[in-house]
Amino acid sequence: MKAAAPLPFGTQVVAPPASRRRVPERAVAWLVLALLCVIALILIGLPLCMVLSRSLRDGDGHFVGLANFIAYASNPGLRASLVHTLVVCALTTVITLPLAFGYAMALVRSRLPCKALFKGIALLPLLAPSLLPAIALTYMFGNQGFLKGWLGGESIYGLIGIVMAQVFYCFPHAVLILVTALALSDARMYEVARTLDTRPLRAFLTITLPAARYGLVSAAFVIVTLSVTDFGIAKVIGGQYNVLAIDIYKQIIGQQNFSMGAVVGVILLVPAVLSFFVDLLVRRRQRSMLSARSVLYRPEVRPIFDGAMALLAVMVSLAILLVVGTAIFASLVKLWPYNLSLSLHSYDFAAYDSLGWGAYYNSLTIAAGVAVGGTVLVFTGAYLMEKVRGVGLPAIVLHFLAMLPLAVPGLVLGLGFVFFFNDPANPLSGLASSLVLMTMCCIAHYYTVPHLTALTALQQIDSEFEAASASLGVPFWTTLRRVTIPICLPAILDIATYFFVNAMTTVAAVIFLYEPLSMVASVAAVAMDDTGDTAAACAMAVMVLLTSAIVKLLQSRLAAWMGRRTQRWRY
Repeated sequence: MKAAAPLPFGTQVVAPPASRRRVPERAVAWLVLALLCVIALILIGLPLCMVLSRSLRDGDGHFVGLANFIAYASNPGLRASLVHTLVVCALTTVITLPLAFGYAMALVRSRLPCKALFKGIALLPLLAPSLLPAIALTYMFGNQGFLKGWLGGESIYGLIGIVMAQVFYCFPHAVLILVTALALSDARMYEVARTLDTRPLRAFLTITLPAARYGLVSAAFVIVTLSVTDFGIAKVIGGQYNVLAIDIYKQIIGQQNFSMGAVVGVILLVPAVLSFFVDLLVRRRQRSMLSARSVLYRPEVRPIFDGAMALLAVMVSLAILLVVGTAIFASLVKLWPYNLSLSLHSYDFAAYDSLGWGAYYNSLTIAAGVAVGGTVLVFTGAYLMEKVRGVGLPAIVLHFLAMLPLAVPGLVLGLGFVFFFNDPANPLSGLASSLVLMTMCCIAHYYTVPHLTALTALQQIDSEFEAASASLGVPFWTTLRRVTIPICLPAILDIATYFFVNAMTTVAAVIFLYEPLSMVASVAAVAMDDTGDTAAACAMAVMVLLTSAIVKLLQSRLAAWMGRRTQRWRY
């Protein structure tokens, strides 16, 4: 290759204007954040405003103030649903919280063997739609159940069934929180207790419980929120025991009373919002459990305690496996309980619904879209908020909108999407009842946890990377692509998997948004159970469980491979 000809002597080289040499990074970051704020406003803010607005209007759209709420309060049936919801919430919390705390103690504070296996079993319910335990319990304790005598003549269809299924559904969420709360403890406190010859019970009450109290409060409010807002369990096994989640479904689908449905939606918001703010207040008061001088607690051999914890872990694990195993077995028999020979007839979904396997493929499409689109939106927004300085107002607004879904039940958000996107005046109304709209709703519904995950991962990266890039004139998007993303690949993979699994298993967020051709697997399971095809509904729920489990296994394999290829600097 020939060298370029030298310039004639005396030729003056004029540098291009600064505006042409470099794109103003802060302006680009501000514009991107502003765009993300608009997207979050469309996905979260405006639908919720529509729910609040519709609750104050009558069927013709006229403003009536609190008249709808007064009508709700004067309806004995609706008041009973509120009481039933509170009863279910209280019983579920009282049962689940001690059970999850004991299981977390077994995982963290005992010498339990095969801890990874027991933790994996505890998290199995996260991979299934909430209606799966409800269906399994009908096979176990229903009129034809193999354990129906265990209830002493009581029916599984009602309060008992709802609470049992809710405990199964809420248990892994509480375990995750409590394992984290118990993992960070200062061993010096226990050493002092042993030196003073403190009894184990007193040490537990004065050291362990106070150290874990914030985790207990957080877990309790998560259980409260999940038990109040879940739809699938009550729909399948609730019988005549109405709760608020069923009321909102009946008002919208059964009676087309959108104003009263909005009222129930607003009422459903109250416990979730209260839980969110109480948890936020508690977290602000929390102090670090570990200091620079702390010694990480490692469990010692205590035969009696270890044996008790092992017994608890085995019993709970067997109960979880029994529920999941019953669901899988019931989906594989010809006719429960008369012909228990194995068959795949229940998986011939075309025999039960004209869409056949289409609902399952729709779920895969939506889950993939949620995983990709949600991860891109979350990580981009979190990076600009955390690593680019001077963006100001858009970052504050985006963080507020990102935290909002944590306090919004899926049913309420889905109802808001109906009101907002079905409005003929909305230019986006063409998306109504489409897979795209359900993808958008799932991204909005599950936005908060990935947002916090991304912020946590980015906060662990020293800001000197961005400072060095700025001093060298390297734009932030290059630093993002070449430095930040490779470092954060494990967190990005966790975020994508979280989005995928939740989009596969959700019922409440999409129950109002589908049409016959856009039905998803979890909703199809509800529909088949409604028509009496319980085995097919169970089979569809099992397909969701298996798909989620496969994705989690792939994630663990991919994370290990990434650790060897791109994360060597960590070790």
